[in-house]
Amino acid sequence: MKRTSATVLISLALVSGAAGYLTDHLLTVTGHATFTPSGFLPVLLLLLAAAALALAWPVRRSVRGLTPGRIDPFRALRAATLARASSLLGAIMAGGGAGLGVFLLSRPVEPQVGSIMAMVALVASSLVLVAAALVAEQFCTLPKDPDDRQPDDPAAGAEPRN
Repeated sequence: MKRTSATVLISLALVSGAAGYLTDHLLTVTGHATFTPSGFLPVLLLLLAAAALALAWPVRRSVRGLTPGRIDPFRALRAATLARASSLLGAIMAGGGAGLGVFLLSRPVEPQVGSIMAMVALVASSLVLVAAALVAEQFCTLPKDPDDRQPDDPAAGAEPRN
């Protein structure tokens, strides 16, 4: 499994930022109140970050040889998958919260402090989630095996001599 690239995370953040901005714009144009996320959402994102790190920690200990025996490969795969999904979710939520915040700050009317603080908390917790998920994904990375050869390695096609 390839590691999550920064390009994917930045692209998701930009697309969701535009979607958040347009959502608030459409709500305002149609006469509805702007969208403000729940105050509990940042707490949930931080709990998800802690869960991703907690699930990846035993994998890291096993990879480094600090625990006796081997870890179940399916457990390691689940930890890596949760870490990747968490980083993608964090990028989406950070972009969406930033888009909502930019819309609120671009209005001629001064927004309520509670709305701005909700957006700041959402973006900050989302960035923490992305960072924790990338660390958890790093925890689940296996070290290079000296017996593994890359496909473009000239010695990869060579047959061993007897």
